[in-house]
Amino acid sequence: MLLGLMLPGVLAGVAGVVAAAPATLAAPPQFLPTTARGCLSSRTSPGKPVCILLEVPQTEQQFSWGLQLRPPLPPLRGMWFPFSPAAAVRFWMHRTPAPLDMLFVSEGRVIAIQAAVPSCMRLPCRSYGAGSAVDGVMELAAGEAARLGIEVGSALSLEPLTDGGR
Repeated sequence: MLLGLMLPGVLAGVAGVVAAAPATLAAPPQFLPTTARGCLSSRTSPGKPVCILLEVPQTEQQFSWGLQLRPPLPPLRGMWFPFSPAAAVRFWMHRTPAPLDMLFVSEGRVIAIQAAVPSCMRLPCRSYGAGSAVDGVMELAAGEAARLGIEVGSALSLEPLTDGGR
């Protein structure tokens, strides 16, 4: 149910994803509630999807901060950035100390993976994208996609959680 977790009208221009919060905002890292589960097909466990508990930003500020200043994500945890309508987006790692895997998703399939994207604590920072429109981007700890057997073409199903993933 991919479309069920889209946020209509949030970041229509998507500039906020690449543009960090103003330098004067020394916001602490955000830890959002786990509000979704994303299950992906895996080459290492055919027929048995691997499921990731996901934080989902709800506001432009939450989108902008993403995983900035966060410690490394634990296994099977991530952040899901939905886009409705689909958009050609680019992400960067400004102020994100732990390397990440970025999975770019369109119509329920992983269409690109940027693996082990390095940290960038000081500007300028490189940006990363799929080269085409996506409905969402999942960020995981670096190496997690390979460890779990997630690859381009892996199917993704999303479901909302009401219990915080417990």
